[in-house]
Amino acid sequence: MGWVANPWTAVAAAILIQSSCGASYTFSIYSAVLKSTQGYDQSTLDTVSVFKDIGASFGVLSGLLYTAVVPYTHRSALPGSPSKSKWTSLAGPWVVLAAGAIQFFLGYLFIWASVVGLISPPPVPVMSFFAWLAANGQTFLNTTNVVTGLRNFPGYSGTIIGMMKGFLGLSGAILIQIYHTFFDGEPSTFLLMLALFPSLICVLFMFLLRIYEVYGTDYKKHLDSFSVVTVIIVSYLVFIIILQNLVRLPYWGWMLEFVILMVLLASPFGIAFKAHWEESQKFSQSYSIERGSSTIKGTTSSSYSASGDQVEYHELPSDEGQAQVSSDEKLAHEEEDKSPLQAICTLEFWMLFVIMISGLGSGLATINNMNQIGQSLGYSTMEITNMVSLWSMWNFLGRFGGGHISDYIMHRKGWPRPLLMTATLGMMVIGHIIIACGFRGNLYLGPVLVGIGYGAHWSLMPTITSEIFGVKHMGTIFNTIAAASPLGSYILSVKVVGYIYDKQADEDNFCFGTGCFMSSYFILAGVTFLTLLVALVLYFRTQRFYKQVVLRRLKHYAR
Repeated sequence: MGWVANPWTAVAAAILIQSSCGASYTFSIYSAVLKSTQGYDQSTLDTVSVFKDIGASFGVLSGLLYTAVVPYTHRSALPGSPSKSKWTSLAGPWVVLAAGAIQFFLGYLFIWASVVGLISPPPVPVMSFFAWLAANGQTFLNTTNVVTGLRNFPGYSGTIIGMMKGFLGLSGAILIQIYHTFFDGEPSTFLLMLALFPSLICVLFMFLLRIYEVYGTDYKKHLDSFSVVTVIIVSYLVFIIILQNLVRLPYWGWMLEFVILMVLLASPFGIAFKAHWEESQKFSQSYSIERGSSTIKGTTSSSYSASGDQVEYHELPSDEGQAQVSSDEKLAHEEEDKSPLQAICTLEFWMLFVIMISGLGSGLATINNMNQIGQSLGYSTMEITNMVSLWSMWNFLGRFGGGHISDYIMHRKGWPRPLLMTATLGMMVIGHIIIACGFRGNLYLGPVLVGIGYGAHWSLMPTITSEIFGVKHMGTIFNTIAAASPLGSYILSVKVVGYIYDKQADEDNFCFGTGCFMSSYFILAGVTFLTLLVALVLYFRTQRFYKQVVLRRLKHYAR
């Protein structure tokens, strides 16, 4: 079972699940057929879309379920600490994944049945509920993969969270590739695929996701191998998206691109098998050497073990070990995990919430209005299409790069992660100003900076949340903070950008020229700058905590 049940196959399985669960990003594919078959006007369709967005952002339920069904061992527990109950072997991350798969299946199956006429068109509130249900399944899968990854690799939490969040951002582009390859022009069939495909992936791989205790620093090179494959996948997606916009491909061309994409998405399992083989070889050698000395010292060392499994070897408390246990207990006292209610009562929670309103809200305002911005500035349809398509890539680069860079500055420089969050907000300020200026070519640079900054927030926020408030209730707390995303989008996109655009528009509701978005984006730049100051205050407030607790914790994991 070691070749199947180990932390590396868990990463590979999580990558596949994340790559399939971004159905909420594909609403534009089937929105037209939903509107026509259900007899909706644009306002009604937007209402259904809003409930879909709320479902994709409301992850509190998934966090509560994860905390309830996944056994938790405190960070300072000795390697190989046995489970406290048999519930460990019955519950686990697979329960949360199964719940998400059921929501995917029921939600999209209902929408598909209504679109193809198997059932009569339901009332708008009913359709809105099932749109919410389908999109909410995404949060169950995302929460499971993010929190499980962090608990498996706590020493490099930024890297693993950035990878998971990155693939979630890419999943929309991957699903759209599947649509164009197999269901182009058949959005109703695509809806059925959305009901079946993510659910099937979950059922096939959910039992590979388990909690492991991974100690030491050697595993960083294996995480780097996963990262290299990740960069190759996103580079390939950028290439084929640009190619598809420039050249009309024959069917065999679409199939070839799809097969290559599937091979790349499966390649992490090759890395997982190689990593496990190397770990097994290393353990066999070290165990044979330490076996003799253990009769004298009474100690051996541990690599990793699955939660709930009886470990075969663990360190025994010699005099030196007793001192280490005492140190661990002191560390544990300094970093008690906060409950969601305790977290909400802290200033740090609300500072993160405000940062997310601006960081995520202004990013969503940009992508939601990219088409109108491009039209007002005279960009061609192809240019706008390419910019919208590449947004997911800049989003990915921010998510993936934000996690990697934050780990680097933590391990090499000892700088707290909120400092990087401050820098990304500064990048977004510059991006907003570039968009506001309206000079020719501004959309080739401004949205890139905004997209990278937007994506970085999605990897930095969960990581900072786990470090400040603890891991036990992390799923609930970071999903509560993430609720700032739709709130920020509504305030900044609807009440600022949309309102000012409507004031500038002509009788046909169109606006042309730099004045359409100049004032609104200068406002976004000002709001983001004020939020940068909030992030700077968060950095200074947590600087001592990071030095005394978080950096010591990293050394604890590296032993």
